[in-house]
Order: sequence, then C-alpha cells, then structure tokens
Amino acid sequence: MSTMSNSLVESQVESLATAGLSQGDVSDFFALLKPRVMFLVVFTALVGMVVSPSNVHPIVAFVSLLMIAVGGGASGCLNMWWDADIDAVMTRTRKRPIPAGKIQPGEALAFGVTLSVGSVIILGLVSNWLAAGLLAFTIFFYVVVYSMWLKRTTQQNIVIGGAAGALPPIVAQAAVTGHVSLDSVVLFAIIFMWTPPHFWALALVKSGDYERAGIPMMPNVAGPDATRFQILAYTILLAPLGMAPVALGFGGLAYALIALIGGFGMLALAVQVYRLRQGEPAMRVAQQLFGFSILYLFLLFATLLVEHGFGFFRPVFG
Repeated sequence: MSTMSNSLVESQVESLATAGLSQGDVSDFFALLKPRVMFLVVFTALVGMVVSPSNVHPIVAFVSLLMIAVGGGASGCLNMWWDADIDAVMTRTRKRPIPAGKIQPGEALAFGVTLSVGSVIILGLVSNWLAAGLLAFTIFFYVVVYSMWLKRTTQQNIVIGGAAGALPPIVAQAAVTGHVSLDSVVLFAIIFMWTPPHFWALALVKSGDYERAGIPMMPNVAGPDATRFQILAYTILLAPLGMAPVALGFGGLAYALIALIGGFGMLALAVQVYRLRQGEPAMRVAQQLFGFSILYLFLLFATLLVEHGFGFFRPVFG
C-alpha cells in the first residue's frame, strides 16, 4: 500500500513538474515557421536580389537572405500563436503544433518574438538599417495589421494583408543595394495582385471551414458569385502587370513568353471560375485556379532568377 501511495505521489509530482512544458520536438517548432510560406519568402527575396545590380559581398547577401527567411518564419510563428483558437476548428489547420497540444502558446510567442527581434537586429548590423526597418515593418504588418486586426474583421483581409507577403523582394533589394527601386516595387505589385485570386479560389472550396472559424472571407460575406467576379477582376489586372518587368527592361525574352502564356492561363481559368457556379465542376475549376496560380507565380520568379542569376537574359527590345 505504501509503495502504491509513493508511486502515486511521484507520478503527481512529475505531472506537476512537466505541466505547461512543450511536448513537441524540433520538427514542431520548425512547423511553427510555416515552411512553405517561408520558402516563398526566400524565393521571392532571392529574385529581388538578383535583379538588383550590386557589388555586395556574397556572405552579406547570404546572411541577409537568411535573416529575411527567419523574419518571415517568425511572422508565421506569431500568426499561429494568435490564431490558435481558429486553427483548432478548421480542418486544414487543426493539426498545427499549438492546437494539437504539442507546443504551448507561451512558448510559441517567446519563440516568435525572439526570432523577430533577432532577425531585424542581425540584418541591420550585417546589411543596413533600411532593410532592417523594412523587415520589421513586414513582421508588424503581418502579425498586427493582418493577423490581429484585418483577418477577423473585414472581407478585404487578404487584399490588404497581402502586402506583407509581397514585401520580401523590396526588403531584399534594400539589403543588397541600400535603396528601393522600381524593379522591386513591380515585383511587390505582382505578388500583391496575385494574392486575392489565389486565396479566394481556395476560399471558394474551403468556405465552410472559414465560416466555422468565424473568418469573414469574401465568399462567406459577399457570397460566392461576388467572389468569382472579384477573382476575374483581379486576374484581368494581374495578367498585364505580369508583363511589366519586360516593359521596364529587367524581364527578358524567356520571361516574356512565360508571363504571356501564364497570364492567358490565369485568365482562362478565372473566366471558367466566373462561369461555373454550381456543383462539383465549380469546385474543381476553383481548385485548378488555386493550383495553377502557384505554378504561375513560381514560373515568373524562377524565370527571372535563371535569366539574371545564370546569364540567360536576352532583352526583348533592342
């Protein structure tokens, strides 16, 4: 009896000692950084660097890119900390580390804040304080303006909040040149205009999830038909905007072909999304637009990377 009593006490003490401590491992903390989003941040930031003529040391460029990636990951971590309540009720997010009980909210907050502050300070010391300030603004905009305010209050959350996801090329150009030029602003504009049709296509398919979580996405507030019109309208603006790098001279012949074909592909799918409004065909074409939009943006930026990073640039004019 005494042995059983002692075992019970020891078990309770151990339980109290470990209460509130993380049950997650390294992979769970890495998942807090939203790796797929972080990859997009790194990728678009790298393109922002290579299209910007500079004599920056490769080590400085590498560390700058790494800090931009860390800052992007920190934003994702803080977003997961703030959104843990709604992540728990959405099917596509309920297995994230915090709602799954693998990482405590306080740990995620401390992790995100540490990475945010560290990335900004190191970028400022290694590169310049303009880039550091832009990175700090990006983190603030995504976490405070988008996550804490816009996401739960307006159907325009994706439109305005998309600015945070579009800023990495500007931050990257500032890191290697010390200034911001029209080239990186155009890359920002392409990502910014791409974001609404990309996410609203997903929202048409996942509207039930967003409704359960109380997030005022466009289909849940304005309705599916209005969302389809908005997708078409933004895509009509996006397709010619994708050709802007050619007009400005930093998009070459290969980029022009990819942007032209990809733009027509986006428009064709957006028209189909607008036309098909009922049943499985409507859901299928929305999913197709969502998937193709990822390929479209990737090919645009990958082509710029190949043209400028590997010496394949061939001007369209002259």
